[in-house]
Amino acid sequence: MGHLPHAVLRARRPPALSRPSPDTPWDEQMHDRKPVQSWLTDMDGVLVHEGQPVPGAPEFVKRLRASGKPFLVLTNNSIYTPRDLRARLVRMGLDVPEEAIWSSALATAQFLADQRPGGTAYVIGEAGLTTALHAVGYVLTDFAPDYVVLGETRTYSFEAITKAVRLINDGARFICTNPDVTGPSVEGALPAAGSVAAMISKATGVEPYFVGKPNPMMMRSALNTIEAHSESTAMIGDRMDTDILCGLEAGLETILVLTGISSRVEAERYPYRPSRIINSVADLIDEI
Repeated sequence: MGHLPHAVLRARRPPALSRPSPDTPWDEQMHDRKPVQSWLTDMDGVLVHEGQPVPGAPEFVKRLRASGKPFLVLTNNSIYTPRDLRARLVRMGLDVPEEAIWSSALATAQFLADQRPGGTAYVIGEAGLTTALHAVGYVLTDFAPDYVVLGETRTYSFEAITKAVRLINDGARFICTNPDVTGPSVEGALPAAGSVAAMISKATGVEPYFVGKPNPMMMRSALNTIEAHSESTAMIGDRMDTDILCGLEAGLETILVLTGISSRVEAERYPYRPSRIINSVADLIDEI
């Protein structure tokens, strides 16, 4: 085959892609996306911080509810039921409906119900987790359970952890609601589910399957719950390593707020970026 003329070769080359300068602000580097029709938002660090509402958060929630757009408030905390969490938020001036709260406990229960309907589980956790599992038809037992399910609790029992180790050694599958290694308290950091999971894994040689953030399973289950589509949904979070990573891997627009864990400087150190960085949810009120 003969050589093609240079003019033809030039015509066949794809057009050059225009790339933003590395110095261009992130807000100006957003890819074209569909308008946001559904919202997912983390709770701690986004709507509330150290037991107080973030300035502008009550107005943000009020605008969301008035818009009629589907939304969910997400949390990796599996201790509380949605009813409990609603009551706590209402006391802080945030009127979030019970059905608009999605926890790692609910996501875990849904995951297990899909994987093994009507199964059995030995549970280390509190009402948020046990109630969610009962609601999907699971039987809680320590006799040859299908799963050992580890969640958050205020007081981890060495006896319960020992039982979990033995059941996993006997063949139970190991599930953990979330990978967070510490949780906040007035006195300082507390060991959380991820730390206890590491101890059980060390004793058994079995790694758990984590359902909560940053597993995109948490986002996908939330999207399914409100019948939303990833290309028209935004995820608001305060942590690059959970909220933003999870939203990114689920194909959502990701918005980092600076009212919680990650700062603008810290965000630059990650190999991935949020769609944009804003000061707080107050900056989003006019977009809804």
